Amino acid sequence: MRKRGSRPLWPNWRRRTAAPNANVAAAPRSGAGGVVHDPYAEAKARTEERSRLFSQLALVASVLLFFVFVAGFEEATTIGLIVGIFLSRRIYRVLVAPHLERKWLAEELELLRAKSSLDVPRADHRSRNVEVLSASIAHEIRNPITAAKSLVQQIGEDPSAPENLEYAQVAIEELDRVERSIAHLLRFAKEEPIQLGPVALEEVVASAVESFRDRFERDGVKLEQSHDTSLVLTADAEKLRRIVINLISNALDAMNDAGTKSPVVQISSGLNLSGNLAWLAVRDNGPGIEPDRAERIFSPFHTSKASGTGLGLAIAKKLAEAHGGTLEVKSERGRFTEMILTLPRTREEASE
Repeated sequence: MRKRGSRPLWPNWRRRTAAPNANVAAAPRSGAGGVVHDPYAEAKARTEERSRLFSQLALVASVLLFFVFVAGFEEATTIGLIVGIFLSRRIYRVLVAPHLERKWLAEELELLRAKSSLDVPRADHRSRNVEVLSASIAHEIRNPITAAKSLVQQIGEDPSAPENLEYAQVAIEELDRVERSIAHLLRFAKEEPIQLGPVALEEVVASAVESFRDRFERDGVKLEQSHDTSLVLTADAEKLRRIVINLISNALDAMNDAGTKSPVVQISSGLNLSGNLAWLAVRDNGPGIEPDRAERIFSPFHTSKASGTGLGLAIAKKLAEAHGGTLEVKSERGRFTEMILTLPRTREEASE
Protein backbone atom coordinates (compact mmCIF):
# COMPACT_ATOMS: atom_id res chain seq x y z
CA MET A 1 0.00 0.00 0.00
CA ARG A 2 1.36 3.43 -0.94
CA LYS A 3 2.31 5.76 1.94
CA ARG A 4 0.60 9.11 2.43
CA GLY A 5 2.49 11.88 0.75
CA SER A 6 4.51 9.57 -1.46
CA ARG A 7 4.75 10.21 -5.19
CA PRO A 8 2.04 8.44 -7.26
CA LEU A 9 3.14 5.66 -9.61
CA TRP A 10 1.35 7.30 -12.58
CA PRO A 11 1.52 11.05 -11.95
CA ASN A 12 -0.18 11.98 -15.26
CA TRP A 13 -2.96 9.41 -15.10
CA ARG A 14 -5.68 11.76 -13.79
CA ARG A 15 -4.66 14.59 -16.11
CA ARG A 16 -4.62 12.34 -19.17
CA THR A 17 -7.98 10.81 -18.52
CA ALA A 18 -9.62 14.08 -17.65
CA ALA A 19 -8.22 16.18 -20.47
CA PRO A 20 -10.21 16.25 -23.72
CA ASN A 21 -8.47 15.03 -26.86
CA ALA A 22 -9.18 14.97 -30.56
CA ASN A 23 -10.77 11.53 -30.54
CA VAL A 24 -13.21 12.43 -27.79
CA ALA A 25 -14.17 15.67 -29.51
CA ALA A 26 -14.81 13.86 -32.77
CA ALA A 27 -16.79 11.02 -31.20
CA PRO A 28 -20.53 10.91 -31.79
CA ARG A 29 -22.85 12.03 -29.01
CA SER A 30 -25.91 10.01 -28.05
CA GLY A 31 -29.21 11.72 -27.61
CA ALA A 32 -32.88 10.88 -27.40
CA GLY A 33 -33.07 10.44 -31.13
CA GLY A 34 -29.98 8.21 -31.39
CA VAL A 35 -26.39 9.02 -32.30
CA VAL A 36 -25.80 12.69 -33.11
CA HIS A 37 -22.67 13.89 -34.90
CA ASP A 38 -21.23 17.33 -34.24
CA PRO A 39 -19.61 18.48 -37.52
CA TYR A 40 -18.07 21.53 -35.84
CA ALA A 41 -16.37 19.42 -33.16
CA GLU A 42 -15.09 16.96 -35.76
CA ALA A 43 -13.68 19.75 -37.95
CA LYS A 44 -12.09 21.42 -34.92
CA ALA A 45 -10.49 18.12 -33.85
CA ARG A 46 -9.04 17.54 -37.33
CA THR A 47 -7.66 21.10 -37.43
CA GLU A 48 -6.04 20.72 -34.01
CA GLU A 49 -4.50 17.40 -35.01
CA ARG A 50 -3.02 18.93 -38.16
CA SER A 51 -1.65 21.86 -36.11
CA ARG A 52 0.05 19.49 -33.70
CA LEU A 53 1.53 17.53 -36.58
CA PHE A 54 2.91 20.64 -38.27
CA SER A 55 4.35 21.79 -34.93
CA GLN A 56 6.10 18.45 -34.58
CA LEU A 57 7.39 18.64 -38.14
CA ALA A 58 8.69 22.17 -37.52
CA LEU A 59 10.45 20.98 -34.38
CA VAL A 60 12.00 18.05 -36.25
CA ALA A 61 13.15 20.39 -39.03
CA SER A 62 14.77 22.69 -36.47
CA VAL A 63 16.58 19.78 -34.80
CA LEU A 64 17.78 18.48 -38.15
CA LEU A 65 19.02 21.93 -39.13
CA PHE A 66 20.90 22.11 -35.85
CA PHE A 67 22.53 18.71 -36.51
CA VAL A 68 23.52 19.79 -40.01
CA PHE A 69 25.62 22.62 -38.57
CA VAL A 70 26.88 20.74 -35.50
CA ALA A 71 27.27 17.09 -36.45
CA GLY A 72 27.29 17.21 -40.25
CA PHE A 73 24.98 16.37 -43.11
CA GLU A 74 25.27 12.56 -42.94
CA GLU A 75 24.37 12.37 -39.24
CA ALA A 76 21.47 14.74 -39.76
CA THR A 77 20.21 12.62 -42.67
CA THR A 78 20.36 9.47 -40.55
CA ILE A 79 18.45 11.09 -37.71
CA GLY A 80 15.93 12.51 -40.19
CA LEU A 81 15.25 9.07 -41.66
CA ILE A 82 14.71 7.58 -38.20
CA VAL A 83 12.32 10.34 -37.20
CA GLY A 84 10.58 10.14 -40.60
CA ILE A 85 9.90 6.44 -40.11
CA PHE A 86 8.25 7.11 -36.75
CA LEU A 87 6.21 10.01 -38.11
CA SER A 88 5.25 8.47 -41.49
CA ARG A 89 2.15 6.70 -40.21
CA ARG A 90 0.93 9.84 -38.46
CA ILE A 91 1.61 11.95 -41.56
CA TYR A 92 -0.37 9.50 -43.71
CA ARG A 93 -3.29 9.38 -41.22
CA VAL A 94 -3.56 13.13 -40.78
CA LEU A 95 -2.67 14.52 -44.22
CA VAL A 96 -3.14 11.77 -46.83
CA ALA A 97 -5.87 9.42 -45.59
CA PRO A 98 -8.68 12.03 -45.31
CA HIS A 99 -8.16 13.14 -48.93
CA LEU A 100 -8.10 9.54 -50.18
CA GLU A 101 -11.21 8.66 -48.20
CA ARG A 102 -13.09 11.65 -49.60
CA LYS A 103 -11.98 10.75 -53.12
CA TRP A 104 -13.04 7.11 -52.75
CA LEU A 105 -16.34 8.10 -51.18
CA ALA A 106 -17.04 10.52 -54.03
CA GLU A 107 -16.30 7.78 -56.59
CA GLU A 108 -18.63 5.33 -54.82
CA LEU A 109 -21.41 7.92 -54.66
CA GLU A 110 -20.95 8.68 -58.35
CA LEU A 111 -21.25 4.97 -59.18
CA LEU A 112 -24.40 4.68 -57.08
CA ARG A 113 -25.93 7.73 -58.78
CA ALA A 114 -25.07 6.33 -62.22
CA LYS A 115 -26.56 2.95 -61.34
CA SER A 116 -29.78 4.44 -59.98
CA SER A 117 -30.13 6.67 -63.07
CA LEU A 118 -29.86 3.54 -65.24
CA ASP A 119 -32.25 1.47 -63.11
CA VAL A 120 -35.10 4.00 -63.40
CA PRO A 121 -35.34 3.88 -67.25
CA ARG A 122 -35.02 0.08 -67.14
CA ALA A 123 -37.87 -0.18 -64.64
CA ASP A 124 -40.02 2.17 -66.75
CA HIS A 125 -39.19 0.11 -69.85
CA ARG A 126 -40.20 -3.13 -68.11
CA SER A 127 -43.42 -1.51 -66.89
CA ARG A 128 -44.32 -0.36 -70.41
CA ASN A 129 -43.54 -3.85 -71.76
CA VAL A 130 -45.90 -5.42 -69.22
CA GLU A 131 -48.68 -3.00 -70.20
CA VAL A 132 -48.23 -3.66 -73.92
CA LEU A 133 -47.97 -7.41 -73.36
CA SER A 134 -51.15 -7.48 -71.24
CA ALA A 135 -53.13 -5.64 -73.92
CA SER A 136 -51.74 -7.92 -76.63
CA ILE A 137 -52.61 -11.07 -74.67
CA ALA A 138 -56.20 -9.93 -74.19
CA HIS A 139 -56.58 -9.22 -77.91
CA GLU A 140 -54.77 -12.33 -79.13
CA ILE A 141 -56.69 -14.78 -76.94
CA ARG A 142 -60.10 -13.11 -76.76
CA ASN A 143 -60.69 -13.06 -80.54
CA PRO A 144 -60.29 -16.81 -81.27
CA ILE A 145 -62.18 -17.75 -78.10
CA THR A 146 -65.06 -15.48 -79.13
CA ALA A 147 -65.08 -17.05 -82.61
CA ALA A 148 -65.03 -20.59 -81.21
CA LYS A 149 -67.82 -19.76 -78.76
CA SER A 150 -69.98 -18.39 -81.58
CA LEU A 151 -69.45 -21.53 -83.66
CA VAL A 152 -70.32 -23.82 -80.75
CA GLN A 153 -73.49 -21.80 -80.12
CA GLN A 154 -74.50 -22.25 -83.77
CA ILE A 155 -73.95 -26.00 -83.45
CA GLY A 156 -76.13 -26.03 -80.32
CA GLU A 157 -78.99 -24.24 -82.07
CA ASP A 158 -79.36 -27.06 -84.63
CA PRO A 159 -77.32 -30.15 -83.69
CA SER A 160 -78.40 -32.00 -86.84
CA ALA A 161 -77.33 -29.30 -89.31
CA PRO A 162 -74.94 -30.65 -92.00
CA GLU A 163 -72.53 -27.73 -91.63
CA ASN A 164 -71.88 -28.53 -87.95
CA LEU A 165 -68.85 -30.64 -88.83
CA GLU A 166 -67.29 -27.65 -90.60
CA TYR A 167 -68.15 -25.37 -87.66
CA ALA A 168 -66.56 -27.80 -85.24
CA GLN A 169 -63.39 -27.97 -87.33
CA VAL A 170 -63.09 -24.17 -87.45
CA ALA A 171 -63.70 -23.96 -83.68
CA ILE A 172 -60.91 -26.48 -83.07
CA GLU A 173 -58.56 -24.44 -85.28
CA GLU A 174 -59.37 -21.28 -83.30
CA LEU A 175 -58.68 -23.06 -80.01
CA ASP A 176 -55.42 -24.43 -81.45
CA ARG A 177 -54.48 -20.85 -82.21
CA VAL A 178 -55.08 -19.94 -78.56
CA GLU A 179 -52.93 -22.88 -77.46
CA ARG A 180 -50.07 -21.80 -79.73
CA SER A 181 -50.30 -18.23 -78.48
CA ILE A 182 -50.13 -19.34 -74.85
CA ALA A 183 -47.17 -21.64 -75.56
CA HIS A 184 -45.27 -18.84 -77.30
CA LEU A 185 -46.25 -16.41 -74.56
CA LEU A 186 -44.87 -18.70 -71.84
CA ARG A 187 -41.61 -19.02 -73.76
CA PHE A 188 -41.44 -15.25 -74.19
CA ALA A 189 -42.17 -14.53 -70.51
CA LYS A 190 -39.80 -17.19 -69.15
CA GLU A 191 -36.47 -15.91 -67.90
CA GLU A 192 -34.10 -18.45 -69.39
CA PRO A 193 -30.53 -18.65 -68.06
CA ILE A 194 -27.81 -17.97 -70.61
CA GLN A 195 -25.16 -20.72 -70.77
CA LEU A 196 -22.14 -18.96 -72.24
CA GLY A 197 -19.35 -20.77 -74.02
CA PRO A 198 -17.17 -20.54 -77.12
CA VAL A 199 -19.36 -20.63 -80.24
CA ALA A 200 -18.37 -20.74 -83.91
CA LEU A 201 -20.99 -18.48 -85.50
CA GLU A 202 -20.73 -20.13 -88.93
CA GLU A 203 -21.59 -23.53 -87.40
CA VAL A 204 -24.65 -22.11 -85.64
CA VAL A 205 -25.88 -20.58 -88.91
CA ALA A 206 -25.27 -23.85 -90.78
CA SER A 207 -27.35 -25.76 -88.22
CA ALA A 208 -30.20 -23.25 -88.47
CA VAL A 209 -30.14 -23.25 -92.29
CA GLU A 210 -30.33 -27.05 -92.33
CA SER A 211 -33.73 -26.83 -90.60
CA PHE A 212 -35.07 -24.95 -93.65
CA ARG A 213 -33.30 -26.94 -96.37
CA ASP A 214 -36.52 -28.55 -97.67
CA ARG A 215 -38.39 -25.27 -97.61
CA PHE A 216 -35.67 -23.46 -99.54
CA GLU A 217 -35.95 -26.08 -102.27
CA ARG A 218 -39.76 -26.24 -102.22
CA ASP A 219 -40.25 -22.46 -102.44
CA GLY A 220 -37.40 -21.98 -104.93
CA VAL A 221 -35.50 -19.63 -102.60
CA LYS A 222 -31.87 -18.94 -103.45
CA LEU A 223 -29.53 -18.90 -100.44
CA GLU A 224 -26.38 -16.77 -100.47
CA GLN A 225 -23.91 -16.83 -97.58
CA SER A 226 -20.74 -14.97 -96.61
CA HIS A 227 -19.09 -15.66 -93.26
CA ASP A 228 -15.86 -15.13 -91.36
CA THR A 229 -14.95 -18.78 -90.87
CA SER A 230 -12.58 -17.97 -87.99
CA LEU A 231 -15.18 -16.03 -85.99
CA VAL A 232 -15.68 -17.44 -82.48
CA LEU A 233 -17.63 -15.59 -79.81
CA THR A 234 -18.84 -16.20 -76.26
CA ALA A 235 -22.56 -17.01 -76.41
CA ASP A 236 -25.27 -19.59 -75.74
CA ALA A 237 -25.17 -21.74 -78.88
CA GLU A 238 -28.74 -23.07 -78.61
CA LYS A 239 -30.32 -19.68 -77.97
CA LEU A 240 -28.22 -18.11 -80.73
CA ARG A 241 -29.53 -20.83 -83.05
CA ARG A 242 -33.11 -19.95 -82.07
CA ILE A 243 -32.46 -16.31 -82.98
CA VAL A 244 -31.15 -17.28 -86.43
CA ILE A 245 -34.08 -19.66 -87.00
CA ASN A 246 -36.56 -16.89 -86.19
CA LEU A 247 -34.83 -14.47 -88.56
CA ILE A 248 -34.72 -16.97 -91.45
CA SER A 249 -38.34 -18.01 -90.85
CA ASN A 250 -39.45 -14.39 -90.86
CA ALA A 251 -37.67 -13.75 -94.18
CA LEU A 252 -39.15 -16.85 -95.85
CA ASP A 253 -42.67 -16.08 -94.62
CA ALA A 254 -42.51 -12.47 -95.83
CA MET A 255 -41.43 -13.45 -99.35
CA ASN A 256 -43.92 -16.32 -99.55
CA ASP A 257 -46.88 -14.19 -98.41
CA ALA A 258 -45.97 -11.46 -100.91
CA GLY A 259 -45.38 -13.90 -103.78
CA THR A 260 -41.88 -12.53 -104.36
CA LYS A 261 -40.42 -13.51 -107.71
CA SER A 262 -36.90 -14.98 -107.65
CA PRO A 263 -36.74 -14.92 -103.83
CA VAL A 264 -33.27 -14.63 -102.28
CA VAL A 265 -32.07 -14.89 -98.68
CA GLN A 266 -28.60 -13.53 -97.92
CA ILE A 267 -26.91 -14.46 -94.62
CA SER A 268 -23.58 -12.88 -93.69
CA SER A 269 -21.51 -12.42 -90.54
CA GLY A 270 -18.29 -10.81 -89.37
CA LEU A 271 -16.65 -8.48 -86.86
CA ASN A 272 -16.77 -4.72 -86.50
CA LEU A 273 -13.62 -2.66 -87.10
CA SER A 274 -12.66 -2.74 -83.41
CA GLY A 275 -13.02 -6.51 -83.29
CA ASN A 276 -15.09 -6.45 -80.09
CA LEU A 277 -18.53 -6.98 -81.67
CA ALA A 278 -19.77 -9.82 -83.85
CA TRP A 279 -22.62 -9.20 -86.27
CA LEU A 280 -25.01 -11.38 -88.26
CA ALA A 281 -27.29 -10.08 -91.03
CA VAL A 282 -30.26 -11.90 -92.62
CA ARG A 283 -31.53 -10.08 -95.73
CA ASP A 284 -34.39 -10.91 -98.09
CA ASN A 285 -35.64 -9.29 -101.30
CA GLY A 286 -39.25 -9.43 -100.20
CA PRO A 287 -41.88 -6.68 -99.98
CA GLY A 288 -40.12 -4.67 -97.28
CA ILE A 289 -41.72 -3.04 -94.26
CA GLU A 290 -43.55 0.26 -93.95
CA PRO A 291 -41.61 2.75 -91.80
CA ASP A 292 -44.40 3.06 -89.24
CA ARG A 293 -44.65 -0.74 -88.85
CA ALA A 294 -40.88 -1.21 -88.63
CA GLU A 295 -40.96 0.36 -85.16
CA ARG A 296 -43.46 -2.27 -83.94
CA ILE A 297 -42.25 -5.52 -85.46
CA PHE A 298 -40.39 -6.51 -82.27
CA SER A 299 -43.48 -5.93 -80.10
CA PRO A 300 -45.19 -9.07 -78.73
CA PHE A 301 -48.07 -10.39 -80.89
CA HIS A 302 -47.40 -7.88 -83.67
CA THR A 303 -47.72 -9.74 -86.97
CA SER A 304 -49.00 -9.27 -90.50
CA LYS A 305 -49.35 -13.04 -91.04
CA ALA A 306 -52.73 -14.72 -90.71
CA SER A 307 -51.31 -17.82 -89.00
CA GLY A 308 -48.49 -16.26 -86.97
CA THR A 309 -48.41 -15.49 -83.26
CA GLY A 310 -46.27 -12.37 -83.59
CA LEU A 311 -43.80 -13.54 -80.94
CA GLY A 312 -40.93 -14.84 -83.10
CA LEU A 313 -39.10 -11.53 -83.49
CA ALA A 314 -39.99 -10.47 -79.94
CA ILE A 315 -38.34 -13.64 -78.60
CA ALA A 316 -35.33 -13.15 -80.88
CA LYS A 317 -34.84 -9.59 -79.63
CA LYS A 318 -35.20 -10.70 -76.01
CA LEU A 319 -32.54 -13.41 -76.46
CA ALA A 320 -30.22 -10.92 -78.18
CA GLU A 321 -30.55 -8.48 -75.28
CA ALA A 322 -29.95 -11.31 -72.77
CA HIS A 323 -26.54 -11.71 -74.46
CA GLY A 324 -25.88 -7.98 -74.09
CA GLY A 325 -26.53 -7.49 -77.82
CA THR A 326 -29.05 -5.79 -80.09
CA LEU A 327 -31.42 -6.74 -82.90
CA GLU A 328 -32.33 -4.06 -85.44
CA VAL A 329 -34.13 -3.87 -88.77
CA LYS A 330 -33.37 -2.02 -91.99
CA SER A 331 -35.95 -2.05 -94.74
CA GLU A 332 -37.01 -0.31 -97.91
CA ARG A 333 -40.55 -0.81 -99.09
CA GLY A 334 -40.69 -2.97 -102.23
CA ARG A 335 -36.95 -3.80 -102.17
CA PHE A 336 -35.59 -5.58 -99.09
CA THR A 337 -35.67 -6.23 -95.36
CA GLU A 338 -32.49 -6.84 -93.35
CA MET A 339 -32.32 -8.03 -89.73
CA ILE A 340 -29.00 -7.20 -88.06
CA LEU A 341 -27.94 -9.02 -84.89
CA THR A 342 -25.00 -7.55 -82.95
CA LEU A 343 -23.38 -9.41 -80.05
CA PRO A 344 -20.38 -8.79 -77.77
CA ARG A 345 -17.54 -11.09 -78.77
CA THR A 346 -16.51 -11.93 -75.18
CA ARG A 347 -18.10 -12.15 -71.74
CA GLU A 348 -16.10 -9.12 -70.53
CA GLU A 349 -17.42 -6.96 -73.38
CA ALA A 350 -20.98 -8.09 -72.61
CA SER A 351 -20.71 -6.85 -69.01
CA GLU A 352 -19.35 -3.37 -69.92
